[in-house]
Amino acid sequence: MSHILQIDASARTEGSVTRDLTRQIAARLGGTVDHLDLAATPLPQLTEDWVGANFTPVGDRTDAQKAVLSQSDDLIARVQAADTLVIGLPIYNFGLPSALKAWIDLIARAGVTFSYSPDGPKGLLTGKRAVIAVASGGTPVDSEIDYATPYLRHALGFIGIHDVTVIAADALGSDSDTKLAAATGQIEALAA
Repeated sequence: MSHILQIDASARTEGSVTRDLTRQIAARLGGTVDHLDLAATPLPQLTEDWVGANFTPVGDRTDAQKAVLSQSDDLIARVQAADTLVIGLPIYNFGLPSALKAWIDLIARAGVTFSYSPDGPKGLLTGKRAVIAVASGGTPVDSEIDYATPYLRHALGFIGIHDVTVIAADALGSDSDTKLAAATGQIEALAA
């Protein structure tokens, strides 16, 4: 049975397009769903203590350093356990929500989710799939003013997730019904 990590980043809990789309995608794909709501459980920003703990060799970490990294460890374990990530990406002011950026900061860890090699960084979370549900009021997906979708696609690839599908409900400020119907059609075409 497939294991899905559904990540919602919209500050809106009611009337959120991305939340509706991630629910539809998870239902379409089937399997067990682990739901991570970044609005309900805000993540911390990186701190000097976190960076210091992260760059301390595992065997040399103090109990305090282990505690500082424990939330990051838990978030990474949830990604490692998933076959598919379903990520809601509302575009705020041409970029991604700070809650989603905090999640990326906490899961992108050298030696854990990526490694450095003579050929450059190598993602360690291979064999996974991601489906990104993007919604925006006026920003077309992958346009020159969309700094969110390419960033998230790159961040996922950086940790080894290259099988990425984007479901776009973009520029909803104009003809939203048609665009939402098109997004639903994209979801219905997804292979389970």
